Amino acid sequence: MAAMARSLAERHDVTVLTSQAVDLPYEGMDANVKVVRVPVFFRKALATANFPSMAAYLPMGLWRGLQLGRKQRFDIINTHFAVPSGPLGDWLSRRMGIPNILSVHGGDLYDPSKKSSPHRHAFLRRAVARLLVKADGVVAQSRDTANNVEKIYGVDRKVDLIPLGIDRPPQNIRAQRSEFDIPENAFVMVTAGRIVPRKASTQLVDTLAALPDAFLLVVGDGPEAAAVKQKAMELGVYNRLRMLGYVTDEVKYKAYSAAHVFVSTAQHEGFGLVFLEAMSFGLPVVCYNRGGQTDFLSTPDTGFVIQLNDQAAFNEAVRALRDSPERCQAVGRHNLDKVEDYFIERCAERYERVFSDALAARPAEQQ
Repeated sequence: MAAMARSLAERHDVTVLTSQAVDLPYEGMDANVKVVRVPVFFRKALATANFPSMAAYLPMGLWRGLQLGRKQRFDIINTHFAVPSGPLGDWLSRRMGIPNILSVHGGDLYDPSKKSSPHRHAFLRRAVARLLVKADGVVAQSRDTANNVEKIYGVDRKVDLIPLGIDRPPQNIRAQRSEFDIPENAFVMVTAGRIVPRKASTQLVDTLAALPDAFLLVVGDGPEAAAVKQKAMELGVYNRLRMLGYVTDEVKYKAYSAAHVFVSTAQHEGFGLVFLEAMSFGLPVVCYNRGGQTDFLSTPDTGFVIQLNDQAAFNEAVRALRDSPERCQAVGRHNLDKVEDYFIERCAERYERVFSDALAARPAEQQ
């Protein structure tokens, strides 16, 4: 979202309203984007928000949003996530009399690993359905998420499909495997993202155990990190596991550069930006078939898309790429070409068309 805001700000006046975390300033500029952060008092971590802070964001965001609206005339609101941001975007839209485009991203509609997922609770399903109906436009980042609008929430309306985009990575990133204490001739897998139950990251340790002499780079951290380490010790492969934790983009890109294949055992992805990042470094992708990544990943073109939780097939797919360097490289070259359609400037152009349509559809007296 930050990347898209920067891209849009190359041609438009963009203000981002969000919550204040840790020691971030209440207001500032990010490139040409004005960023306004409202205090939520309960938020303690930069990377995650808890329930009290999300609840506090709604009244605080409404108060600050209305302040901004009195100082400047906005043309459109783009609300990201039905939960928790959806009500705020709806309130501001009605108070300011401007269109609201609601972008849904997957986990705000359906997350099979969370008891708090809106699809599990009738009152949340009704609330989300109302937001989906009232919005001037709805954008989903994958067919999977778009289908859930009607399948789970019973809302039959037009949903624009706009894939998420990524910044074009630096072209000069090179890494020696020795930087990660890995032999230069070793076969290297990499994964990235929060280590949470939905990612089922301990399955990757089983893959590591099934491939003697392979190494696994894990970029990211989270509540399941200890379980990953524990399983690696139990299976005797801890010496071939590299847990990098939260790192800078430069280190993450170096991890991609040092790897042969990107692997993910996520049980569901709304979209999967990390897959695009990996593809931009010429990596084949091995993942499961549940989620929005099936819009752009397929067997054999981009690597392997495996039936959910078929661990044996997953391991065999990685082994096939390890045993055929020529195929691995050919898939990587294909992915470099394919990812061109998913850089952030393309995403921003598609959003501009949705914004223009919403403005044109509103009666003149409402603008």
